[in-house]
Amino acid sequence: MKTIAILAMTIFFALEFVQTQAQETKNEVRTERKALIKLEGTKVSELAKTNFYTDFGNAPDALWKRVDTFDQVTFTKDGKKMTAFYDFDANLVGTTSLKKFSDLPAKGQQEIKAKYKDYTVRTVIFFYDNQANETDMVLYGAQFDDADNYFVELTKGAEKIVVEVNPSGFVSLFKKL
Repeated sequence: MKTIAILAMTIFFALEFVQTQAQETKNEVRTERKALIKLEGTKVSELAKTNFYTDFGNAPDALWKRVDTFDQVTFTKDGKKMTAFYDFDANLVGTTSLKKFSDLPAKGQQEIKAKYKDYTVRTVIFFYDNQANETDMVLYGAQFDDADNYFVELTKGAEKIVVEVNPSGFVSLFKKL
């Protein structure tokens, strides 16, 4: 009888150990980021331009530039100024566009007004992720998971910060500038 009890306890502790190790490994994987590939030279990829025209059509005001890890194009679509970002493989990572504070989810607006009441809202940017591309995005010099989110620049005197607001209205500090 003692042998069965000892065996059962050993199995229980072994399973608990394996489960803990699996959770730690899962957490480590989540915190690792794939390093973005720095683009060489200053010339924008012709493939990125071709893909842009496939993605967005003809935009006569398209202005291209190469920025570190992305080929970036600013253009107007349906009367809205947008910026699209293309990765090392010339695939669309996502787009940004200017928004108003009132475009934020109501919960996010309320939290910013309460938590950052001494700050002035400067700029609101919406990042729209291309779900077909797993490349992370970089805004304000910080890499983040590719997901649709708002980024709100706030100032208080000389202090400048950026908060991230997800579509559910959850607000978190993104970066101090």
